[in-house]
Amino acid sequence: MRRLGHELFVVQAELARAPNSTRPSPAIAARHVERLEREIDKFDALHPPLTSFVLPGGATAGAALHVARTISRRAERELVTLHGQEPVDPQLLAWANRLSDLLFALALATNHALGVAEVPPDYAV
Repeated sequence: MRRLGHELFVVQAELARAPNSTRPSPAIAARHVERLEREIDKFDALHPPLTSFVLPGGATAGAALHVARTISRRAERELVTLHGQEPVDPQLLAWANRLSDLLFALALATNHALGVAEVPPDYAV
């Protein structure tokens, strides 16, 4: 997933660019979003379908991916807030949304590969 690290640098460059700048800057494009969607589909196929919500956790690697997903969702909310103040490219917003979905799919696939069952929430506690 080194590519995601590179894409995060593209995101940083895009966000650091002044709103009225005419200088060219790297930017997240539809191809980045589409690639994430293909990867989500690939990793979703590696675990049983969900029948309920699941508690984040599981194996150490799966839990780390759930933490990364949580951080990604927080960043997505910050991007939406920023978009209310100054325009953010819709592709960047879509990419941030799909990134957190990919991290969720990776967490589920990782836990499944390691033989760790997902735990549904107990609403009766």
